[in-house]
Amino acid sequence: NVDLAYHWEWFDREIFLVLWIVIFAMLGFYLLGKIQFAHDSPLPTVSVPRLFLAIAVLAFTTYLVPGLWGAPLNAVSAFLPPQYTQDFDLYTPLLAGGGQVAGPPPAHTQHKYGNLFHAPLGLDAYFDYDEARAAALAAGKPLMIDFTGHACVNCRKMEASVWPNPTVLPLLRDKYVLVQLYVDDKTELPEAEQTVSKFSGRNLRTLANKWSDLQASRYNASSQPFYVLLDPKTLPGSSAQQPRNFLTCLVLKKRYKKAFVLTWACLAAP
Repeated sequence: NVDLAYHWEWFDREIFLVLWIVIFAMLGFYLLGKIQFAHDSPLPTVSVPRLFLAIAVLAFTTYLVPGLWGAPLNAVSAFLPPQYTQDFDLYTPLLAGGGQVAGPPPAHTQHKYGNLFHAPLGLDAYFDYDEARAAALAAGKPLMIDFTGHACVNCRKMEASVWPNPTVLPLLRDKYVLVQLYVDDKTELPEAEQTVSKFSGRNLRTLANKWSDLQASRYNASSQPFYVLLDPKTLPGSSAQQPRNFLTCLVLKKRYKKAFVLTWACLAAP
C-alpha cells in the first residue's frame, strides 16, 4: 500500500503472487514432512489433521497459480495489488470483448493525474473532480464519484468482484462519467492549488488532503469505498441530486446488508 501511495512501483501483482505461491507451497511440503529444518524431530508418519492441513494449503497454492495469467482470484483480490499493476493479464481484455479476446484496450485521452493513476478494467476514468464534472456536462451523462484509496481493501474487492459483473460494467463504461478520487495519495499539489480547508482548517497540500476534505465537507463521510451518483448540473450536496437514485438506495439499504447489492441497485436505478 505504501508502494502505491508514493508511486514507487516496486511491487506489482505478479511479485505478490509469486511470493505467496512459493511460501504456501513450501509450507505444504513442510507439513507433509518433505522439508525439514535442523531442529525438527523425525516425522515417520503424517497425522490425519496434518495431512488435511497440508491439502488445504496446497489447494490454496494451486488456486493462486492462474493469477499469474490475470485470473481475478476473487477470494483474495482485496489483499492483492490492483489488476492494472499486472504486466501479463489475459482477464481484462476478455471483459472488454464479451468473452472473446478484444485485442489492445482502446486508447483514452490523457486526463489530469493520468500519469499517476490507472482505472480498473480498462475504464476511462478521471482522477480530478473539476475535470470530470466538466466532461460529464459536455457528455450529458451523470457523474459517478468513487472515493477510493490505495490502502482500501474493500475498494479492491468491489473492483474485482462487483464492477466486472456483466450488468454493472457496461453501466460504468457507457452510462456514467467515472472519477476516482484517492483519499490517501501522497502526491503534493502544485503551490497554486494548495489552500486551507474551510471545513477543518487544515492545510490541503496533497491529493489525499484535498479529496478527503471534499468527501468529509460535502458528504459527511470518511469511509471508503464511497460512491456518489451526481447530476453534474447541480452542486454537490444540493437537494436536486438524482432523488430517484437516492430513494432507491435508501429503500434497498433496508433490505440488503451487503454493500455490493446496494451499489448494483444504485447504478441500475433510472
